[in-house]
Amino acid sequence: MATLIEYFKLAFKNLKTRQLRNWLTILGIVVGVFLVITLISLSGGIRDTIMKQLKSLGGDVIIVLPGSMDSPMSLVGGEQLSKEDLNIIKKVKSVDVVLPMLYSSKIMRYKNEQKIVFLTGIPWNEGIEILTSFQGWSLSQGKWPGSGKRELVIGNLVAKEDFFGKEIKPGEEATINGKTFKIVGILDSLGSKTDDTAVYLDLTIFQQITGDRDGGAQAAMVKIEEGVNVDKVAKDIEEALDEVRKRRRGEDVSSFSVLTSDKMGNIVGGIMGIIQASVIAFATIAIFVGGLGIMNSMFTAVRERTREIGLLKAVGAKNNAVISIFLIEAGIIGFIGGMGGIVLGLIVAKTIELYGQIYPMFYLEAYMPVGLIIFSLLFSILIGCLSGYFPARRAAKLKPTEALRSHE
Repeated sequence: MATLIEYFKLAFKNLKTRQLRNWLTILGIVVGVFLVITLISLSGGIRDTIMKQLKSLGGDVIIVLPGSMDSPMSLVGGEQLSKEDLNIIKKVKSVDVVLPMLYSSKIMRYKNEQKIVFLTGIPWNEGIEILTSFQGWSLSQGKWPGSGKRELVIGNLVAKEDFFGKEIKPGEEATINGKTFKIVGILDSLGSKTDDTAVYLDLTIFQQITGDRDGGAQAAMVKIEEGVNVDKVAKDIEEALDEVRKRRRGEDVSSFSVLTSDKMGNIVGGIMGIIQASVIAFATIAIFVGGLGIMNSMFTAVRERTREIGLLKAVGAKNNAVISIFLIEAGIIGFIGGMGGIVLGLIVAKTIELYGQIYPMFYLEAYMPVGLIIFSLLFSILIGCLSGYFPARRAAKLKPTEALRSHE
């Protein structure tokens, strides 16, 4: 033990003599570990946030979208579910309620200010129960609007002072497309900036002010009967829509997506898994580059300390002792780099999390598992030791007489 302590003392002493070079070497490890901690923390937080929102749908809700999941661009291509599509879905066995949803960006004027808002049309008669029971919607102020009335429910960010310059209270009026509406309710946060800066009104009124009166929808939320197998109903909806669309268009191609909360969770999990794997791959490359920096630094140290190594061997130091000293030095560099990257990564991830809470673009909590932190630290130490092994072995092979004659 005493010998090991002496090795550490000697290693620290040697590191202090080459501070600039060592700090530059440490920086390479810091960057790699910083990328691992920051990006995995944030991507994990996004994944958890999305999963929480999907779970809020409940197992009895199915989402039907125009477009195919195999071609993501088709989902945002402006297609709609037709009125016939919605009627077909309603006729599927075990379907309880079909909630069509339409949305569009419109200019809303409040007092003397105007802003572009995300206007969403919802049939309130059928929708309030589904939205409150299965999506967790609730009002912080006011009441729910009546069906067929020019009444609005606004997202909680729309109501805040920094949106229109004045805080909005229930009972006040706003103008959309030249039509005056009464603001009757303000929602609690729904978990994303898009939802919290949206304005919600009855579907029939939405169709009147936008001219979209063909009875279709850009999305449909389907509530099924309690106790029914959700996957079975989703498959029945797919088959019913597919059969009609084959007849209508004469092609064997689905142009819609039927998603359960589990299916959406699997899709999100798969995408986030690919992102995290890519992050780990790039960050690992960065750490290995840092390891090459450690190796280069150690080889340089061997050349500079040839006489010192010769003196150590001349007074009886074994090859293992010389290797241990250099491995400890490399391990310390890896440890400091790993700790620096972890601390910096946690600070940045937490800062982004706090910023998102103050200026909510997307509500997330930085995902910081202890296992990730421990792994990052141990991996950086391991890379340091591996990078220092070959220079250490070269130092150990030096003959005392040749090393002492060196002028380096």
